[in-house]
Amino acid sequence: MSRIGKKPVLVPKGVTVTLDGIKLKVKGPKGELESNFHNAMKIESRDSEINVTRPNDLKENKALHGLTRALIQNMIVGVTTGFEKTLDIVGVGYRAELKGKNLLLNIGYSHPVYFMPPDGITFQLPSPTQIIISGIDRQLVGMVASKIRSIRKPEPYKGKGIKYSDEQIQRKAGKTAGK
Repeated sequence: MSRIGKKPVLVPKGVTVTLDGIKLKVKGPKGELESNFHNAMKIESRDSEINVTRPNDLKENKALHGLTRALIQNMIVGVTTGFEKTLDIVGVGYRAELKGKNLLLNIGYSHPVYFMPPDGITFQLPSPTQIIISGIDRQLVGMVASKIRSIRKPEPYKGKGIKYSDEQIQRKAGKTAGK
């Protein structure tokens, strides 16, 4: 059995779960999420917990078992507490600012870069060199953080660019002076 897949998902108070075949809706204080799951997985909702079972021990079903349970857990955590990713901007003159809901990045290009968030994503800027991306959908928060980072990835010599706050950049030695 999958160690993650066999654990029940606990549903906290204030969260309602609606199960319709392979479609699951989770509604909580922060919002509502909806997702479809593979029809081989059997999802059961009893009292204040959700259990996921698989029909057999095929390799595909073993993989889907833990994945389905983890996705359901992420949905419940998302509607109760939400998710955040923090990005740091490193470089002289590199900065970010909010223009309404949009993010304006000045990161060394000849033009400013505007980034419009998808629905359900909010930006916070505690300082001009730090961006906090928050939302209830974990996959969407990670995707937006990845897209912003890809605008100017950190380079290995000085570390300039946009990086995750917990990311360690592998530095390279620069050229050594010749004779």
